Amino acid sequence: MNRTPRLIGYALMVLAAGLAVALRRGAIDSLGPFPVAAVALLVGMIGVMLVFTDLMVRGLYAQVDAAKRDEGGEG
Repeated sequence: MNRTPRLIGYALMVLAAGLAVALRRGAIDSLGPFPVAAVALLVGMIGVMLVFTDLMVRGLYAQVDAAKRDEGGEG
């Protein structure tokens, strides 16, 4: 399985943290018509969803593989 979605999720979370720091320091106030806080929350939420989804799918595949090994490799 490819780890690219999880790494993209981590990158989006880092981007959201960077936006939050820039907002806190007063470097930027808005990105186009949107406030920076809203953009940071959205980007961070998408990143967290990508990471958790990837980890849940990996856990599901691990459970399926363990069940197949317990059955003796049938199915």
